Amino acid sequence: MKRESTNEWNESLWLEAKKPYEEGFPERGRKNDRIVRRMLERRLCDLHVWRERKEAVAMALTAFDASSGLLVIDYLAVSLAWRGNGIGQACVSDLREWASGIPNCRGLVIEAEAEETEENTGRVAFWRKAGFRLTDYVHSYIWVPETYRAMVAGLREGDEPISDGKQLFKAITRYHEKAYRGHKEN
Repeated sequence: MKRESTNEWNESLWLEAKKPYEEGFPERGRKNDRIVRRMLERRLCDLHVWRERKEAVAMALTAFDASSGLLVIDYLAVSLAWRGNGIGQACVSDLREWASGIPNCRGLVIEAEAEETEENTGRVAFWRKAGFRLTDYVHSYIWVPETYRAMVAGLREGDEPISDGKQLFKAITRYHEKAYRGHKEN
């Protein structure tokens, strides 16, 4: 499986990423094309696309938060046809390796919905299998009804990134604020 990554807007790469992105996240749970394009034009994030036999099978959007030394994984999605084959775990492993090339990066962080549903429990199990620890702190955003908990992992065994949920959400929130700053939905 090969990965292509960019921190610039690339229309053709985004079009490849859209299938797994839209299959993985419902419309209300994902950033629209204009926001993603603007984030990449402003170099606020990196777009990653993994291909198998020239087909885009997975995608991710990530951003490095220098204040915390953490790579925020905003989205990671595997195309429906390729799920259950270890692709997601391989992508997380590849992101961890890619992040090790970022100066001062100590770990990775994601936000997981806190409500205990079967779907959310499955997501948490996926991230735990990838080496992430679930924090106790439950975060509420003012703009969405769902609550979230942070999950964090070190880059290498023995790495100890921030493990306090409130501090982790400061990094995640900084990223979201930059992503939406100046953006108006029409």
